[in-house]
This record gives sequence, C-alpha cells and structure tokens, in this order.
Amino acid sequence: MAEYFLSYYTYWFIFALTVLGLYGMLVKKNLVKKLIGMTIFQTSVIIFFVASASKWNATIPVIDPAIGTDPSGYINPIPHTLMLTAIVVGVATIGLALALLMSIYHRYHTLDEPHLLQRMK
Repeated sequence: MAEYFLSYYTYWFIFALTVLGLYGMLVKKNLVKKLIGMTIFQTSVIIFFVASASKWNATIPVIDPAIGTDPSGYINPIPHTLMLTAIVVGVATIGLALALLMSIYHRYHTLDEPHLLQRMK
C-alpha cells in the first residue's frame, strides 16, 4: 500500500495543490486571497497536464535512428505547448485581476467580500 502512494507522489502533490486552491477560492473572504487560491488551482492543473504527458526514457519527437519509428520512445509535445499557452493566459488573467482589485480598493476602500457587498448596496 505504501508503495502505491510513493509511486504516485506527483499526483498526490497535485491533488493537495488542487484542494488548497479550491479552499482558498471558496472559503476565504479577502479577494486577494481568493486570487492566490485561483493561482494555486491553475498551477495544479498545469502541473497535472505536464506530469501526465511526460514519459521516462523518451526523447523529443525527432526521428532518432537508435529508437526508430516506434512512437513509445517519443514525447508528445502538444500538451506541453498547450500548457505554455495556459501559463501565458494565466499571467494575463492574474494581471487583469490585480488591476481590478486595485480599482475596487480605490473605490470601496476594502477587499473583504462581505464589507464590499454591503458598500455596494
């Protein structure tokens, strides 16, 4: 049983990050903490895709005479490139969210969700 958990340590780490990110988004009342939770959740999704797309003893998809044309010896580059795109989109999302949080703070002088909802009424 312990060998099972140790052999899939990457996925347990990803699961812990996902739970931590969801906790931050759903439970915390401060909008900055919610944004940090969203960032942690997004990072866990990216790590999951990269970890599931990697192979041991595989190489880049350039035909190597030593490997031949056996596809099991090559890594699929599409998940990795999609995750690079996801990282760029995530950085843009976080930048926009921080700009919106600054605007909200300048207007309502709080980032606490219950106080913000009261002041918006």
